[in-house]
Amino acid sequence: MNNPPLWTRNYISVCISNFSLFLTFYFLLVTLPVYAMKHLDFEAAQVGLIVTVFLIAAILIRPFAGIWIERFGNKLVLLFSLGIFSAATAGYFFTDTIMIMLILRFFHGLGFGIATTAVGTIVANVIPASRRGEGMGYYAMGMNLAMVIGPFVGLTALQQWSPSIMFSIALACSLSSFVIALFIKFPKADSKPRQKQAFRFGNLFEPSALKIAIVGGYFALVYSSIISFISVYAEAIGLVEAASYFFMVFAIVLLLSRPFTGRWFDKYGANVIINPSIILFAIGMLVLSQAENAVVFLLAAAFIGLGWGTLFPSFQTIAISDAPPQRRGLATATFLSVFDFGIGLGSFLVGLAAEAAGFRSLYFYSSILVIAGLPLYYFLYQRNPSKRWAHEGLQ
Repeated sequence: MNNPPLWTRNYISVCISNFSLFLTFYFLLVTLPVYAMKHLDFEAAQVGLIVTVFLIAAILIRPFAGIWIERFGNKLVLLFSLGIFSAATAGYFFTDTIMIMLILRFFHGLGFGIATTAVGTIVANVIPASRRGEGMGYYAMGMNLAMVIGPFVGLTALQQWSPSIMFSIALACSLSSFVIALFIKFPKADSKPRQKQAFRFGNLFEPSALKIAIVGGYFALVYSSIISFISVYAEAIGLVEAASYFFMVFAIVLLLSRPFTGRWFDKYGANVIINPSIILFAIGMLVLSQAENAVVFLLAAAFIGLGWGTLFPSFQTIAISDAPPQRRGLATATFLSVFDFGIGLGSFLVGLAAEAAGFRSLYFYSSILVIAGLPLYYFLYQRNPSKRWAHEGLQ
């Protein structure tokens, strides 16, 4: 029996639109702090708020985004949110005070939170159920590539050209996400308002996604140490040049492994992929803690890329597949909200831990925390997988 096609026009459009969205996000995530301190004379504490306000807005809005997707359909919510995101990106041309910057970052975070929820729901609907692990893997790979390309292009634009060119590139990326979304062919049901339901607190999250979201949020706590402090750690151990290649190796490993891991997920089930990936993630953190030269440092990047790079799309696939089709928007919102909370909390705790124990000890103990995630995954999900997943996801 032949598998249904994965690389349809809709799927490709969703993936490219999402890639452009995250390219803008990572582009500005890295460049805005540098721009704010160098060109606007913001203080370090103010620069920290630039990132925090954005994430808070995204976390707060996501549960409501799930409700709006159910009520108004994916098409309206996606285009509206990408419009907000693009308008906020254009606003950086006119930002010169900390108050205006924080207000703009809040609205930018709102657009990002709604858009990522909507596009995550859409991609789950356009991927055939029997290929969901593979499809979500490629979809997530676009985010990982954006994480590599965005900072590189952004810093190059800021250092070699000018802030105006930097913001022009960011605006072009955000507008391309909006334009490409116009080519997505939505089902008629997604284009029509749906019956309004009474507001209930329970409608802010999807219960079926909560357990796997907690597992994903737990591992996000550890992964936050990579996002936030890998460059600082590299400088501390004298490997500044190697730091610029860390996420490049991370992405290359993802590109090479994705065709296999996604298919194995669909063919053999979540546990066959997730348990080894947790172990690989732990090995990567352990190797990183012992790195004294570029080879070992980049070897750690390969292990972490294969481990964490496989875990994230696997968890998101489970969250979406476990939910009823009409609740996938809320499932996506629930998963991403808990995940972002883990990243935000982790960045704060990791900073305290690194100051107290040093980075080598931090990454060593992080490898132990990752291994401790094995029983967490087992008790929260593996021993009692949902019937929906067993029926729908692994045919």
